[in-house]
Amino acid sequence: MKSLIDITDLSEAELRGLMDTACDIIAHPGEYCEKCRGRKLATLFFEPSTRTRLSFEAAMLELGGGVIGFSDADCSSVSKGESLADTARVIGCYADIIAMRHPKDGAALLASMNAGVPLINAGDGGHCHPTQTLADLLTVYRAKGGFDGLTVGFCGDLKYGRTVHSFINALARYKDIKTVLISPPELCLPEYIKTGVMARAGMVWREAGSIEEAIPELDVLYMTRIQRERFGNSDGYSELEDAFVLDAEKMKGAKPDMCVLHPLPRVDEISTDVDPDPRAKYFEQVKNGKYMRMALILHLLAHAGEQGGRPANAPEAHGLVCANERCVTHGERGAEQLFRRNADGSFTCLYCESELRTSAGLHND
Repeated sequence: MKSLIDITDLSEAELRGLMDTACDIIAHPGEYCEKCRGRKLATLFFEPSTRTRLSFEAAMLELGGGVIGFSDADCSSVSKGESLADTARVIGCYADIIAMRHPKDGAALLASMNAGVPLINAGDGGHCHPTQTLADLLTVYRAKGGFDGLTVGFCGDLKYGRTVHSFINALARYKDIKTVLISPPELCLPEYIKTGVMARAGMVWREAGSIEEAIPELDVLYMTRIQRERFGNSDGYSELEDAFVLDAEKMKGAKPDMCVLHPLPRVDEISTDVDPDPRAKYFEQVKNGKYMRMALILHLLAHAGEQGGRPANAPEAHGLVCANERCVTHGERGAEQLFRRNADGSFTCLYCESELRTSAGLHND
């Protein structure tokens, strides 16, 4: 069953097709208001969400379809001990397509293997958030006309920021992309993305200690929220806080056509004095997210009969256990360990993409 678990599930041609469809929806909304008449979307949100959940619901309603689901895990049978796999099987009997958010890395893949209908990953732990990336891509596409040759800065929480991880995966398929990574050491981009995704794609990157240092060279600045709770003490956060806050004064150093993106919600990492600047695109991003989710729903329903399939497990991985404690394989019934063997002899968990590189990192059952 064709689903969207990771942005790499979509080819470059499919991404372009989704953006073209979204632009057509923007231009001709009346032509799409009955496209999903009689179809149902189930929204399964196992952790809080406002923008993403409502965006999916608005997308389906504007296509003429219906919406069922829940916005709190306590309202589902999971609170009674039901497994995620069983929940997915049951909801697949009621809906034509599912959008799911879950706090465990890799949960979307597990659910998609059991749902029987297309499933859209609306965020799985700190792993990825592909539909936010669709919003990001359309926003940049409409502002810049393309992606090749862009210099993109990522600022804030790059370690746990699933939107950052997904956007980098998407940009990796375009040519001559340069990235500047702006974060405190505690929240730097995971090595598996640098040495895996970015290195394989030939992406050039460097690290910067502040927005001021990086902003003159950027075509796109992608801001994310830094969470105080990620720091061992509040003093460490206070010392770094100002370096990762964007305000009107810092915007004076930016290119006149630079785009500022943010997946939202923001707290204080973008000052409100940036909002009137035409380069601030984060509220436009919200609208673009709805249009891209409309396009995605249409695309997946049109290809619902295509096989997505259960990922193949490397036979050499028998007995290994993912070392990532946030992975859905820890504590979730029905989550069989699945690994891909890499060329260097290491293994990658197919759920959360964590790598097991040495014998010390391999855990036996």
